[in-house]
This record gives sequence, structure tokens and C-alpha cells, in this order.
Amino acid sequence: MIVDRFPWLLEPNILTITIRTILALLCAGVIGSDRNLHGAAAGMRTHILVCIGAMLAMSTGQFTFLMYGAGDPTRIGAQVVSGIGFLGAGSIIVTRSNRISGLTTAAGLWASACIGLAIGVGFYEGALVGTVAVYVTERMLRRVSKSLRPDTDRNRDEAPAEESGQEDK
Repeated sequence: MIVDRFPWLLEPNILTITIRTILALLCAGVIGSDRNLHGAAAGMRTHILVCIGAMLAMSTGQFTFLMYGAGDPTRIGAQVVSGIGFLGAGSIIVTRSNRISGLTTAAGLWASACIGLAIGVGFYEGALVGTVAVYVTERMLRRVSKSLRPDTDRNRDEAPAEESGQEDK
């Protein structure tokens, strides 16, 4: 692991926070740029802000624990995981044609937050592998997903409400 070779990457100092911030910016930038290309509600800036915010939340929990020896270093990060649901929910809409749109955007925001949490606690390998997996899922698997849909006129992020568990009212 990276932190085994460079243990100072776990110390709460200006250099480590700078490295974590740059890594969060790059990881979320890769994911968000793909969403920008496809006109998603949340693009590069939103993904970067979510990832940096999550990284700072996790780093703050770690800092508080290391500096003051009190508290649970994961508590703030746990609140990010549940709180990001509100931001994601805001990107999901049901269109007039009773189709749900924005699920991929919401999932990408949630994944960006989790990547930020991994960076914030110093799990750099997990963040990098996660970034690649999210990018491949959003970019490369889009073609596979489209080819599996019976109705090719559907929007790339939309699914009928009936198929997603929503019932007509």
C-alpha cells in the first residue's frame, strides 16, 4: 500500500491535505467530466465539490481523533454517506412521460462522496480503483446498457417508472 511506503501520508498536515485535495479533484474530475459530456444535471464541478467535501469531512474526523484523542474518526464520514442522499434525490425526477431520470447522476454523486471519504482517511488505492470502476461503468458500459434496452429511443438515464418500482397513481 502507498501509506506503507510513505507513512507521512496519514499525518494531518498541510502537505497531506493538499495531496488529498488534489487527488479528490482529479478523481471526481474524471467522473464529472463524463457526466458533463452527456448533459447530466450534476457535472464536473458538482462531483468535484462533493468529493472534496467528503474528503475534508473524513480528514476532519481523523484530525480530531488524532489531535484530541477523543471521538469516533468515522462519525463525520458516516453522516456524509447518509447526507449525500438528499443531494442525489434532488437530481432524480419523474418526467411527464412517467419516466425516471437522473439515477445515474445520483449514483455518481454518491460514488464521488465515497471516493472522497476513502481519500480523506488515506485509503488512496481504494479511491483510485474506485474512480476507474466508476468511470468504466459510466463511460464504457453505457454502450452495453443501450444495446440491452428494447426501446432505443429512450433517453440514456431514463427508465419507465413501472420498471423502477414506481407505480402509476
